[in-house]
Amino acid sequence: MKLYEIAHSRAGDKGNILNLSLIPFDGADYELLYDKVTASKVKHHLKGIVEGKVVRYELPNIKAFNFVCYDSLLGGVTTSLALDAHGKSLSSALLEIEID
Repeated sequence: MKLYEIAHSRAGDKGNILNLSLIPFDGADYELLYDKVTASKVKHHLKGIVEGKVVRYELPNIKAFNFVCYDSLLGGVTTSLALDAHGKSLSSALLEIEID
């Protein structure tokens, strides 16, 4: 299944750092996401976009995750000519990850 079937996401940015939330629609799916959606899986899925490290923060009290992706916005909003300089569409890209 793809993540968009059980979760939603939102993207944000600070300079050349992308921030992606991952929140299950049903809190019961938090453990599944905990096991299946690792920082390395996100980095691999976004290869070519995320050049730096990806750090996953778990937020079990609110059943959510935050992925901080370094070196991912082609220099940041003010220095990039990228069509999506803020990386807002990357939340949709994250939700395309396939899990078992």
